[in-house]
Amino acid sequence: MEKHTYDLLIIGTGLAGLRAATAATFTSKGKLRIALISKLYANRSHSVAAQGGTAAVLYPNEGDSYILHAWDTVKGSDFLADQDAVMVLVREAPKEIYFLEHWGMPWNRREDGRIDQRKFGGHSFPRATYAVDKTGLFEMKTLWGIIQKHDNIDVYHEHYVTNLIIENNRFKGVFAIDMKTGELKVFLGKAGILATGMGLRMYKFTTYSLSQTGDGGALALRAGLPLKDMEFVQFHPTGLVPSGILVTEGARGEGGHLKNNKGERFMKRYAPERMEIAPRDVVSRAEMSEIIEGRGFEGPEGLDYVHLDLTHLGADHINSKLPLVREVAIKFAGVDPIHEPIPVRPVAHYPMGGVRVSLYGETDIAGLWAAGEVAAVSVHGANRLGSNSTIECLVWGRITGELAAKYLMEKAQNGIVTVDSEAVKKEEKWVFDELIGRESGEDPYQIRRELREVMDKDFYVFRNGRDMEEGLRKIRELRERSMNMYVADKSSVYNLDLIYTLETYNMVQVAEVIALSALNRTESRGAHYRTDYPKRDDENWLKHTLVYMTKDGYEIRYEPVKILLWKPVERKY
Repeated sequence: MEKHTYDLLIIGTGLAGLRAATAATFTSKGKLRIALISKLYANRSHSVAAQGGTAAVLYPNEGDSYILHAWDTVKGSDFLADQDAVMVLVREAPKEIYFLEHWGMPWNRREDGRIDQRKFGGHSFPRATYAVDKTGLFEMKTLWGIIQKHDNIDVYHEHYVTNLIIENNRFKGVFAIDMKTGELKVFLGKAGILATGMGLRMYKFTTYSLSQTGDGGALALRAGLPLKDMEFVQFHPTGLVPSGILVTEGARGEGGHLKNNKGERFMKRYAPERMEIAPRDVVSRAEMSEIIEGRGFEGPEGLDYVHLDLTHLGADHINSKLPLVREVAIKFAGVDPIHEPIPVRPVAHYPMGGVRVSLYGETDIAGLWAAGEVAAVSVHGANRLGSNSTIECLVWGRITGELAAKYLMEKAQNGIVTVDSEAVKKEEKWVFDELIGRESGEDPYQIRRELREVMDKDFYVFRNGRDMEEGLRKIRELRERSMNMYVADKSSVYNLDLIYTLETYNMVQVAEVIALSALNRTESRGAHYRTDYPKRDDENWLKHTLVYMTKDGYEIRYEPVKILLWKPVERKY
């Protein structure tokens, strides 16, 4: 088995992973050997799909402030965000905007040349810094350009990480399949940063690309780490029907209107002050209420929808600020938003939960950090505000990169990392004998289809105990079946059948955590809305859910929310 040895391994090459690599390189002055490992061609990671903006306080003299950004975030989280983490986010955010600016990020500009910002849901000030409606793409390109300047960073494209190597509760490396050859490799490192994203491809109607299958969450679970607050799945209000492709919140931030089949701007009934730029959980529930009560439009395959109307903005405004929205609507829905409304409905978009980490991204495993979407530092709580995700990736990408570099330079620079030969044999047996070598078994494609149907049906915008109990039962059945999946393709080179099977294995594990966490939380808070428990219950549920994988199944524990400045109050918009 081929072995590669590095100082620092970064698993994942989205915004968090690339930012961590740049921070570790700058902190160590290029002295650390760093490996970036991606299941994709690295600069095609899902962060390129982020559209609308990146939140930061840039203009305090115009009325914005760190405290206001923090309050908006805490209130938007339905008071489940850890307020110490929120304060780190808002104070560090502007530095990241200017960091990218200095490296060539093409931010949109005001007429006076300063960086422009737009309105986003739940924010009381226009603080979404943007590059038309392709913000994530340009942020990725900017960071990728920095990576190319440093020869201490090696990038391993199309290497699928199967498991973390942990010995005596210390990070030692990862196993990964080189998709080009089919070879299983060992990457050894003195420290690691998990930055895989989480993804929600276990849902059928989702904004996520096909690659986002919960791998990082499953890797962490199998390594003994808990997943935190996974019941809180964000449904973005404007998923394009029927594909699920994201229509950025920037479309509403630029003045788009949501309308029902009577032509009404129905948000006046649900959020009379903020209207279309209320937080996403509020808008998604409003849309589904309109649809359930018969004021939606009939869509294909049960995907009834409402209209997102941009026609009043005019061609010049749409073409200059929302060119991708127009392109996607024309190509994938057959409507031109200059002339026609866009069909949209709530779509699975973002997990507020993830791997439990400290304020600065440390996991419970020595030498291992997690950053970005895969981590739950708890800035989002029960509901994320739009444009707070990309800035979280940048801020904690930098923090974890710097801390990992300092750890390596101060504590772990000397010594050789080795791996137990029995662990290598066990991984080889699992991949080559138990998966590829199996001659019959369950169809992973069928398991994935059934999983996605369950998640869309039982763990959507509105939930109830009876449906979730049945959904959890079905997911557990799928988990049992997934242990006997059959890989039909026995070849080595680009065996995507094998990768698909491994991804399905991960998806089922993470889906069970989502389902169990949701069923167990008997209240409604943020994106988790139960029709059988429609009220928020601070007395019993102002706490984080932690789920551990044990030999006897999943185990639930809890930890308190960190409250500094604001105690829970009723959310009104």
